[in-house]
Amino acid sequence: MSAPLLASVLFPMPVPEPFDYLVPEGQSVSKGMLVMAPLGTRTARGVVWSVRPLEAKDKTRKLKAIKQVLPLPPLAHSSLDFVDFVARYCCHLQGVVLRMMLSTPDALRPSPTETRYGPREVSELRMTPARTKVLAVAQGGHYSASELARRANVSPGVIKSLCDAGGLIATRRDVDRPFAPPNPEKTGLNLTPIQLDAAKALIGLVEKNKFAAALLDGVTGSGKTEVYFDAIAAALKQDAHAQILVLLPEIALTQDVLARFARRFGAPPAEWHSERTAPQRRRVWREVFHGRARIVVGARSALFLPFANLRLIVVDEEHDGSYKQEEGVLYHARDMAVARAKFAKAAIILASATPALETMRNARLGRYAHIRLPARPGSAVLPPISTIDLREHPPQSGRWLSPPLIEAIDQTLKQDEQCLLFLNRRGYAPLTICRACGAKIQAPDSATYLVEHRYSGRLICHLTGYSIPKPAACPTCGAKDSLHPIGPGVERLSEEVTALFPQARIEIFSSDTAKTAEEVRTLIARMERGDIDILIGTQMAAKGHNFPHLTLVGVVDADMGLHGADLRAGERTYQTLAQVAGRAGRADKPGRAILQTHQPDHEAILALCSGVRETFIDAELSLREDMGFPPFGRLAALIFSAPSEQEAQNAARDFVAAAPIVEGVDVWGPSEPPLGRVRGRWRRRLLLRAEPQIDLSAMISAWRTRVKLPKNIRLKVDIDPYSFL
Repeated sequence: MSAPLLASVLFPMPVPEPFDYLVPEGQSVSKGMLVMAPLGTRTARGVVWSVRPLEAKDKTRKLKAIKQVLPLPPLAHSSLDFVDFVARYCCHLQGVVLRMMLSTPDALRPSPTETRYGPREVSELRMTPARTKVLAVAQGGHYSASELARRANVSPGVIKSLCDAGGLIATRRDVDRPFAPPNPEKTGLNLTPIQLDAAKALIGLVEKNKFAAALLDGVTGSGKTEVYFDAIAAALKQDAHAQILVLLPEIALTQDVLARFARRFGAPPAEWHSERTAPQRRRVWREVFHGRARIVVGARSALFLPFANLRLIVVDEEHDGSYKQEEGVLYHARDMAVARAKFAKAAIILASATPALETMRNARLGRYAHIRLPARPGSAVLPPISTIDLREHPPQSGRWLSPPLIEAIDQTLKQDEQCLLFLNRRGYAPLTICRACGAKIQAPDSATYLVEHRYSGRLICHLTGYSIPKPAACPTCGAKDSLHPIGPGVERLSEEVTALFPQARIEIFSSDTAKTAEEVRTLIARMERGDIDILIGTQMAAKGHNFPHLTLVGVVDADMGLHGADLRAGERTYQTLAQVAGRAGRADKPGRAILQTHQPDHEAILALCSGVRETFIDAELSLREDMGFPPFGRLAALIFSAPSEQEAQNAARDFVAAAPIVEGVDVWGPSEPPLGRVRGRWRRRLLLRAEPQIDLSAMISAWRTRVKLPKNIRLKVDIDPYSFL
């Protein structure tokens, strides 16, 4: 008789650690298996986290036994290690992180099935006009009864009678079909010698079959995607069961990338992001879990899919702030992707034209291979970037475009070329003020101003989604027709551009005008075809798009990101403006970018115009080093929220009073953040700065055990914060 075993089972729910259970005699249980086990008064699904022999001390415990081992393959050990790491690093409950991985429980069951109808050869069959139409449609494939009836424009009863008569054959098949396998032998575009060298370097890392990280540092339009396609092909060739994950920061980028994948590998990849329907997500999750989805393209949450054999991760636009998760478990997908690659012993490629300073430092220290693409292929060249000093060339009163930029737009249109005007501000105006009493219209439950959206006639809080119809009178003083918009959004800019260029075809590209993947795809296609003369866009227009007829980029407010106390303000401004400027001149027509600014001598603006990126990076890194900020130190934010301002202040103050004394750690605060109230809850923040060798996560976890917070106090821990609001 074998020795009794004890299994630790983690449940995908808010629990801090696994629970111990007896393994029934004769039952085979191992790490990663999915099981059913009693939990309180119910039975719950969990994952076996570890198995060990039952010790003497365990025999005195009242342990329950596992009820059932599910007939499924176990989760990969690297997936479990990744869950452990994320929970520990982000100071969050282990079970909540597992729930992020087991996000689609329906996918643990077999695919639902459906009946499909196709034609059958029969010698004698009484025909009617309706049956004739059905059989004609059925020749094109196999359809469900409702779809076949709709296509043939007949009633469902015709389908049933024709099937009963033998004219149609009914077959059952899975609703969730397998993904077509990619063909790594398919060739892509002809690469330049520089691109070939970069591809060979990446392939060399992949073929080592162990953890390796590379920064693919290429200017906008340099062909980074085609280069990492070669690395993906190499991974697929090396391992017949290899899985590849490609992360993208925006859903808007997914559509073009999917089409490029399909052209290169003969089949589209699996797609994972928030706009996927529940059945689509169920299909992707199941196919990834069973190792049948070979390439996955998705947003940051795709990092938590249960890969069976992950061999390569690509983080495209790795610098992008969208990779930071700001709700629930707070994490940065780029950093967690590096960790996931380490646990899977896989290669990872971080691709960007404007790498994050943390990534650049790792490359300079030799932790990441640094692979460069310094130029665009063929006749395409990087656009020159110039500035318009708004102190010398101010727009007309109530307008936002300076005379030199208006002239540049006019010249571009006369040459039958396209313009992109970039303003990263949705809606019509970011602030509405009463001319009678001076009141600024705010959200009732948050310290945020309501943004006017004139197309919909509403005032909207972009943080919480709260919205109201625009009032006819001031809510504070009651004065009628006194509400006045302050500042421009893309809608207001569109109004100005339409007045200046009434014959031009003008479109707005923002999350308000392109809400779905299909709407994004349609707008991008129209821009690529030349059906749009002037595209007015937010950050959605700044990333990854290739518009061959676009030759002028005008940045309406280059100073927008330079304000505030954000330590990354200069870096972010440089990255955003470099990306949007890089949309110009990507084909055979040369392009240019013009920045409207009140600060033409700012380091980020000067670096963009001069093209000397390394000087800017050196200056930013030197400043960070002097201050002990990342990548030369570590930061963490603790955010307290409560029903009242005093309760939030007291909770933060009491927490600080219990802080452990650790050399090399500074605790700043508590302080009221810029967003002092959100959704009716008052907020206070602490900011921690630590030397790089200090385990800040472990310190915060130990600190939390010293303080019992009241039940009405919520505490969020943000390791490596990107938002200071």
